[in-house]
Amino acid sequence: MAKRVKLRKGQPTLRPVRADLHIHTVLSACADYRMAPPLIVRTALQRGLDLIAITDHNSGENAGAVLRAAEGTGLTVLPGMELCTREEVHLVALFPELISLLCWQEEVYEALPHLANDEAVFGVQLVVDEQGRFLGKNHRFLFAATDLSLEEAVRRITEIGGFCFPAHVDRPAFGLLTQLGFLPQDVDLPAVEISPRISCQAARERFPSLGSRVIIQASDAHRLEDIGLGMTVFSMAEPSFEELILASVGRDGRGVLGYGQLPGGQDLV
Repeated sequence: MAKRVKLRKGQPTLRPVRADLHIHTVLSACADYRMAPPLIVRTALQRGLDLIAITDHNSGENAGAVLRAAEGTGLTVLPGMELCTREEVHLVALFPELISLLCWQEEVYEALPHLANDEAVFGVQLVVDEQGRFLGKNHRFLFAATDLSLEEAVRRITEIGGFCFPAHVDRPAFGLLTQLGFLPQDVDLPAVEISPRISCQAARERFPSLGSRVIIQASDAHRLEDIGLGMTVFSMAEPSFEELILASVGRDGRGVLGYGQLPGGQDLV
């Protein structure tokens, strides 16, 4: 485990922060029925995580429930969403507070096709409270591609005060590099996400276009068993949205220390 890093006078002490920034709940039809707020929080704590993000498909309706479930536990939860753009690229969008996510959600709902979810084919999309109690269903077809282009989505997320990065760029399905074949130079993407299926070094070798961008590894967990299997160990002053922004661009001593997690809690660098 990396040691605490002390910066010059006036700067905060940095420490390792274990983060899994791509986790689904029962709102995602493809997620396991156990992906309820209290179980997600408990599992994240058991895995030694300090920071997680809730990123359901094209919706943030369960993010607040997970934030409330984590209150007083020491786990920081960022409200977020996994957006599907017009190009069918998955984009993780994270926000500093729930209200910003809900504002973004309104725009996403407007950009979704007016289709109902076919529960017999895709599964149910459940809205729950912080204890995992059933509140209702989302009947929109949330797995659909929106009418938002990648460029437009990145611009709007940034304007609202959020931060985003392309999800699982190494995967053939919905990954930016497989969908577009390149990283757009006119879109501000300082960081990208890889899945647990590939190491950071292998990703840089396989995709030279990543250049010096910060690589974030996340689980894209749809089951409790997957939470923390892909994670990033950041150097931060604290687990917060503001510190994540600094670490994701390698600013003020923040950055990435390592990836993954072994059974003994060791970092897999």
